[in-house]
Amino acid sequence: MLSDIFIVDGYRTPFCKFGTDLADEETSHLGISPSKHLFTKTGVDPNVVDHVVFGCCNQPATQIGNIARSIGVRSGVPEEVPAVTVHRNCASGFEAITYAYDKAQSHKGDVFLVGGVESMSRAPFLYPYDTVKKFTKLARSKTIGQKLGALTQFRPNDFSPEISLKLALVDNLCGMGMGHTAELLAREYDITRREQDEFAENSHLKAIAAQACGRFEDEIAPFYCTEDNCLRSYNDTVLLKDNGIRNDADVNKLGRLRTVFDKKGTVTAGNASQVTDGGAALLLMTEKGLSETNSVPLARIVDYEYVGCDPKRMGLGPVHAIRKLIAPGSKVLDMMDLVEINEAFAAQVIACQRHLKIPSEKLNVNGGSIALGHPLAASGARLVLGMAKELRHRDLKHGIVSLCVGGGQGGALWIEKV
Repeated sequence: MLSDIFIVDGYRTPFCKFGTDLADEETSHLGISPSKHLFTKTGVDPNVVDHVVFGCCNQPATQIGNIARSIGVRSGVPEEVPAVTVHRNCASGFEAITYAYDKAQSHKGDVFLVGGVESMSRAPFLYPYDTVKKFTKLARSKTIGQKLGALTQFRPNDFSPEISLKLALVDNLCGMGMGHTAELLAREYDITRREQDEFAENSHLKAIAAQACGRFEDEIAPFYCTEDNCLRSYNDTVLLKDNGIRNDADVNKLGRLRTVFDKKGTVTAGNASQVTDGGAALLLMTEKGLSETNSVPLARIVDYEYVGCDPKRMGLGPVHAIRKLIAPGSKVLDMMDLVEINEAFAAQVIACQRHLKIPSEKLNVNGGSIALGHPLAASGARLVLGMAKELRHRDLKHGIVSLCVGGGQGGALWIEKV
């Protein structure tokens, strides 16, 4: 017998632009902080958690892998509770949720702490393998002569490391950067620069309106910045708001920005998602978990799907995933009250919207990653969390959340308010 699984509640950190307020924080802190807040606000005892699942694309270079384990234990979850870190590029936080969903269906747990974390500011710089061999030879040298001999092998370009974040944004299957895939869709679907900039402006305007009416206050956990990366050493700074939302983002200013990926193209830093740091955490439970903890859920997960697609057109992943989730020819998409498609690029979302004929008033109603930012593994969790809370705010029933995924994939998840 299949088990229903419910979203009880969730919180996220403020999303902060690359190199700003969260840049000095350990990546694990971005999951520990909202998780602790979540347990406090819900009153759920961390001791009842059966499994911890977090997504993370850029595992911290300074920590041994499986960041989910650090997040779980340091959030108060007992040491005997297992934890796993999952990776599906931009859908890693999404994968954490669906992984727990599958665990519940297999009767492998009733209470799950899930989410996603990403510190893009702390993505490491990488030395080429030939340089690594030289450093290895130097480290193994025992005499002064051997050390001097090893040192003479180095050349100036050995001290120009590669930027891992830049490398990660190039798809090794098709050799195209993510921005170039958006340029391809803009050309194929005749999406103008003006349309993309207008979409970006609207993303900021919707986020400004949501922030002004307190929508994000119910979603963001205060983040207490630390001193020397010590969780117990608060440095008197508390972050309460996303810092990427632009009050001055209008279509004319956006139109003056230079293109980033193609001199004759249309994709700019203004109509693409922001490079951002952040994390999100949610509690998922079966009916048994709800009963044992006396929890009242926000929403039920109805179903989900993942698909593969052409890596060159990875931005169309949501189209394929939603069509797989919803039977062809059905009116299910019409009955959806709200739709969220991650705003990797304005061109990509516009192409998906055209394919699926989604009314603008239903799409990304509180803005998206163009305004809030896209901390890779955290975005999927943020989208599901935001959808669950927005359905409650508006007293609506059904919502679909979807993302495109670098490498040519798409994910879609259907939830309903309870």
